[in-house]
Amino acid sequence: MTSPLRPGKGGLLLTVRVTPKSSRDEVAGLHLASDGAVSLAVKVTAVPDKGKANRAVIETLAKACRMPKSAFELVSGETDRTKTILVTGNPAELEALIARKVNAGKEN
Repeated sequence: MTSPLRPGKGGLLLTVRVTPKSSRDEVAGLHLASDGAVSLAVKVTAVPDKGKANRAVIETLAKACRMPKSAFELVSGETDRTKTILVTGNPAELEALIARKVNAGKEN
């Protein structure tokens, strides 16, 4: 399995798969698409209306990674469920979070 992270200009690019209108905001693990692409599954309670879900995704990632919201920038997929987010600064917490999710998936 590959990682949802890849090098990007100015930081790391993170691929996320968003589920809006969920019962809670959480990073739910990894999502494997039918084409083999791996993304980080993020569930948010916000509705996909006027960017509300996009903002909720960034807030959820920032909280889960203990990083400022300003370290996350949506670069593609504004109206799609699969989004690419540029992560700047020191993304060590993000890498640790993804490693925990990968390891959790192997235990199941």
